Amino acid sequence: MPTDDRDVPTSGRYEGREHILPFRIYYEDTDFTGVVYHANYLRYFERGRSDALRAAGVSHTDLLDGDRPTAFTVVRMEIDFRRPARIDDALEVRTLYERIRGPRLFFRQHIRRGEERLCEAVVEAACIDLSGRPARPSKLMLTKLAPLFG
Repeated sequence: MPTDDRDVPTSGRYEGREHILPFRIYYEDTDFTGVVYHANYLRYFERGRSDALRAAGVSHTDLLDGDRPTAFTVVRMEIDFRRPARIDDALEVRTLYERIRGPRLFFRQHIRRGEERLCEAVVEAACIDLSGRPARPSKLMLTKLAPLFG
Protein backbone atom coordinates (compact mmCIF):
# COMPACT_ATOMS: atom_id res chain seq x y z
CA MET A 1 0.00 0.00 0.00
CA PRO A 2 1.50 3.39 -0.95
CA THR A 3 2.13 5.89 1.80
CA ASP A 4 1.62 9.61 1.79
CA ASP A 5 1.87 12.35 4.41
CA ARG A 6 -1.37 11.18 6.04
CA ASP A 7 0.34 7.88 6.94
CA VAL A 8 3.29 9.51 8.70
CA PRO A 9 2.86 10.57 12.33
CA THR A 10 3.45 14.26 12.82
CA SER A 11 6.60 15.51 14.50
CA GLY A 12 5.03 18.93 14.73
CA ARG A 13 6.39 22.04 13.05
CA TYR A 14 8.64 24.99 13.67
CA GLU A 15 7.43 28.58 13.72
CA GLY A 16 10.66 30.50 13.76
CA ARG A 17 12.74 28.98 16.58
CA GLU A 18 9.76 27.53 18.44
CA HIS A 19 8.67 23.93 17.87
CA ILE A 20 4.93 23.21 18.12
CA LEU A 21 3.59 19.71 18.71
CA PRO A 22 -0.21 19.31 18.71
CA PHE A 23 -1.76 16.51 20.76
CA ARG A 24 -5.06 15.50 22.34
CA ILE A 25 -5.96 14.48 25.89
CA TYR A 26 -7.36 10.96 26.15
CA TYR A 27 -9.23 9.20 28.95
CA GLU A 28 -6.03 7.39 29.97
CA ASP A 29 -4.38 10.76 30.71
CA THR A 30 -6.93 11.82 33.31
CA ASP A 31 -7.93 11.09 36.87
CA PHE A 32 -11.47 10.23 37.92
CA THR A 33 -12.55 13.90 37.55
CA GLY A 34 -11.50 14.13 33.88
CA VAL A 35 -8.51 16.36 34.72
CA VAL A 36 -5.02 15.46 33.47
CA TYR A 37 -2.93 13.79 36.16
CA HIS A 38 0.02 16.08 36.98
CA ALA A 39 2.78 13.54 36.20
CA ASN A 40 1.54 13.21 32.61
CA TYR A 41 2.81 16.70 31.84
CA LEU A 42 6.35 15.28 32.10
CA ARG A 43 5.50 12.89 29.25
CA TYR A 44 4.04 15.67 27.11
CA PHE A 45 7.13 17.82 27.61
CA GLU A 46 9.36 14.84 26.74
CA ARG A 47 7.42 14.28 23.51
CA GLY A 48 7.82 17.96 22.68
CA ARG A 49 11.60 17.85 23.16
CA SER A 50 11.97 14.56 21.26
CA ASP A 51 9.90 15.74 18.32
CA ALA A 52 11.64 19.13 18.28
CA LEU A 53 14.93 17.26 17.84
CA ARG A 54 13.42 14.95 15.22
CA ALA A 55 11.95 17.87 13.25
CA ALA A 56 15.39 19.55 13.33
CA GLY A 57 16.92 16.42 11.76
CA VAL A 58 18.29 14.77 14.93
CA SER A 59 16.72 11.46 15.94
CA HIS A 60 17.43 9.50 19.10
CA THR A 61 18.18 6.47 16.92
CA ASP A 62 20.86 8.42 15.04
CA LEU A 63 22.40 9.54 18.33
CA LEU A 64 22.68 5.92 19.48
CA ASP A 65 23.97 4.65 16.11
CA GLY A 66 26.72 7.25 15.63
CA ASP A 67 30.50 6.84 15.92
CA ARG A 68 30.21 8.05 19.51
CA PRO A 69 26.79 6.86 20.79
CA THR A 70 25.05 9.42 22.98
CA ALA A 71 21.67 10.05 24.58
CA PHE A 72 20.02 12.71 26.72
CA THR A 73 19.01 12.76 30.34
CA VAL A 74 17.02 15.45 32.13
CA VAL A 75 19.04 16.79 35.06
CA ARG A 76 16.74 19.60 36.17
CA MET A 77 13.16 20.64 35.53
CA GLU A 78 10.97 23.38 37.01
CA ILE A 79 7.25 23.15 36.30
CA ASP A 80 4.51 25.69 36.98
CA PHE A 81 0.96 24.37 36.70
CA ARG A 82 -1.38 27.24 35.79
CA ARG A 83 -4.68 25.68 34.65
CA PRO A 84 -5.93 22.10 34.32
CA ALA A 85 -6.11 20.27 31.02
CA ARG A 86 -9.17 18.07 30.60
CA ILE A 87 -10.28 15.06 28.64
CA ASP A 88 -10.70 15.74 24.88
CA ASP A 89 -8.69 19.01 25.01
CA ALA A 90 -6.67 19.76 21.88
CA LEU A 91 -3.35 21.12 23.14
CA GLU A 92 0.11 22.11 21.93
CA VAL A 93 3.51 21.58 23.49
CA ARG A 94 5.77 24.47 22.53
CA THR A 95 9.52 24.01 22.86
CA LEU A 96 12.17 26.69 22.59
CA TYR A 97 15.92 25.98 22.71
CA GLU A 98 17.66 28.61 24.81
CA ARG A 99 21.34 27.63 24.78
CA ILE A 100 23.96 24.90 24.84
CA ARG A 101 26.80 24.98 27.35
CA GLY A 102 29.23 22.05 27.07
CA PRO A 103 27.14 18.86 27.30
CA ARG A 104 24.08 20.71 28.66
CA LEU A 105 21.07 21.92 26.68
CA PHE A 106 18.59 24.41 28.11
CA PHE A 107 14.94 24.57 27.00
CA ARG A 108 11.78 26.49 27.82
CA GLN A 109 8.51 24.71 27.19
CA HIS A 110 4.84 25.37 27.71
CA ILE A 111 1.55 23.67 27.00
CA ARG A 112 -1.31 25.68 25.54
CA ARG A 113 -5.00 25.26 24.89
CA GLY A 114 -5.60 27.87 22.23
CA GLU A 115 -3.96 31.03 23.58
CA GLU A 116 -4.25 29.92 27.21
CA ARG A 117 -1.05 28.68 28.91
CA LEU A 118 -1.75 25.66 31.09
CA CYS A 119 1.71 24.61 32.19
CA GLU A 120 5.28 25.91 31.83
CA ALA A 121 8.64 24.21 32.26
CA VAL A 122 12.30 25.18 32.35
CA VAL A 123 14.41 22.17 31.45
CA GLU A 124 18.10 21.36 31.63
CA ALA A 125 19.18 18.18 29.82
CA ALA A 126 22.64 16.68 29.50
CA CYS A 127 24.13 14.79 26.61
CA ILE A 128 25.67 11.56 27.95
CA ASP A 129 27.59 8.59 26.61
CA LEU A 130 26.25 5.07 27.12
CA SER A 131 28.09 4.74 30.45
CA GLY A 132 26.17 7.78 31.74
CA ARG A 133 29.10 10.20 31.67
CA PRO A 134 28.66 13.73 30.25
CA ALA A 135 29.53 13.96 26.54
CA ARG A 136 29.66 16.92 24.21
CA PRO A 137 27.01 16.79 21.49
CA SER A 138 28.32 15.73 18.08
CA LYS A 139 29.33 18.39 15.56
CA LEU A 140 26.55 17.18 13.24
CA MET A 141 23.94 17.65 15.95
CA LEU A 142 25.29 21.09 16.85
CA THR A 143 25.20 22.11 13.18
CA LYS A 144 21.57 21.01 12.82
CA LEU A 145 20.51 22.72 16.05
CA ALA A 146 22.52 25.95 15.63
CA PRO A 147 19.70 27.89 13.88
CA LEU A 148 17.36 27.15 16.79
CA PHE A 149 19.41 28.89 19.47
CA GLY A 150 19.00 32.61 20.05
